[in-house]
Amino acid sequence: MTLQDSARANIETYFDDGEFQRDLATLVSRPTESQDPRGKPHLHAYLHDDMAPMLESMGFVCQFHDNPTPDGPPILTAERIEDASLPTVLTYGHGDVVRAQEGQWREGLTPFELIEEGDRLYGRGAADNKVQHLINLRAMQAVLKAQGHLGFNAKVIIEMGEEAGSPGLKEFCTANADLLSADVFIASDGPRLRPAAPTIFTGSRGGVSFDLEVNLRAGANHSGNFGGLLADPAMILSHALASITDARGQIRVPEWRPTSLTPRIREVLAALPAHDTGIDLDADWGEVDLTPAERVFGWNSFAILAMTAGVPAAPLNAIAGSARATCQLRFVVGTEVDDILPALRRHLDREGFGKVKIVEHERNSFPATRLDPDHPMVRFATASIEKSVGVAPDILPNLGGSLPNDCFAEVLNLPTIWVPHSYAGCSQHAPNEHILKSLSRQALVAMTGLFADLAEQGLPKD
Repeated sequence: MTLQDSARANIETYFDDGEFQRDLATLVSRPTESQDPRGKPHLHAYLHDDMAPMLESMGFVCQFHDNPTPDGPPILTAERIEDASLPTVLTYGHGDVVRAQEGQWREGLTPFELIEEGDRLYGRGAADNKVQHLINLRAMQAVLKAQGHLGFNAKVIIEMGEEAGSPGLKEFCTANADLLSADVFIASDGPRLRPAAPTIFTGSRGGVSFDLEVNLRAGANHSGNFGGLLADPAMILSHALASITDARGQIRVPEWRPTSLTPRIREVLAALPAHDTGIDLDADWGEVDLTPAERVFGWNSFAILAMTAGVPAAPLNAIAGSARATCQLRFVVGTEVDDILPALRRHLDREGFGKVKIVEHERNSFPATRLDPDHPMVRFATASIEKSVGVAPDILPNLGGSLPNDCFAEVLNLPTIWVPHSYAGCSQHAPNEHILKSLSRQALVAMTGLFADLAEQGLPKD
């Protein structure tokens, strides 16, 4: 029996005998909410009581680290070094989850209990991100069990603050570059493009968030006595926001229009199937000359996340003294990060909106990253996964959302391969979060095959 056959048999038994579901149930039961102070002790317990024993049973040596950011959540690293001459794989996961939103889940479901209904397993963190690093670690274990060793060196980093912006992660990676040194980064987060087919993406869009404010006077003034006499900050802000895009959302700030949508990237995106989001998309929104895939994976998008003026819950017959909008730009590589807000300032001034103030958010930005889709490691992973599951993975140059991939791609200077194990309809960050059993089983087989191929073939040559 080949290594592939033996490792695959191990991972299929792990799933079919129910051990996978039991493991996931244990992880989901930890209320690891990093956005809620009540979650703090559970962040530590997840690393000490769940992750460390799992990794140590696989021959990893674990270390617990304080976060470089004061009061930041803990970080776990682990390593299994078999031979210094072998290639080293670094993998990553985050054990924290967003707020549970108790009381908003439908009847019969509760956030921190894994509940099975047909092909679905419900629970907070089931999709984001507990199942994803569980699959990857157990896939390594299947290879270990098959031959008594991995055949490569492996390092793991588990953080507990990704849902709070990964505080301290970049500083930790910078200070511990030797500890985390590797040849390739392979990890999982986010959704597949299609539930039935694997996806590989090699980076993520960046994001910058900020407020736009118009503050004209203290307090509100009677709209009858002062209407037509006092400038309306909400009106000014609305026109300023409308100047940033046209009526269909096409960006009008020149510096926000990227130059990185190259013919090769367009070719990669053109090969993708229809984006299976589970939501009816608006065909008349976004850049008119771009395909839907190009709009979300190859271009920038501007969004207004929230707006306030006056008291929306109890409006008065008064002209507000101020107005505020919280905004965000999602951007791809090729966008000058340090010039995003200065470019907006120049645009607003040109349009006559000097009274609109730009207020940067603390930890207001994360950079965009992208590995060349023709990189040898992308080709290697693509061929391996297709061989294992019989379906060619969809290749994305980057995720439409954002991840702390810059920590690995830029700080640690690694080629980054992400193989997501969720899907767009999983209710990530919402009530009724879930994963699909069928998808998880396929993902276990795919990752086991990928690690077995690395064990037998080593890293691909440039």
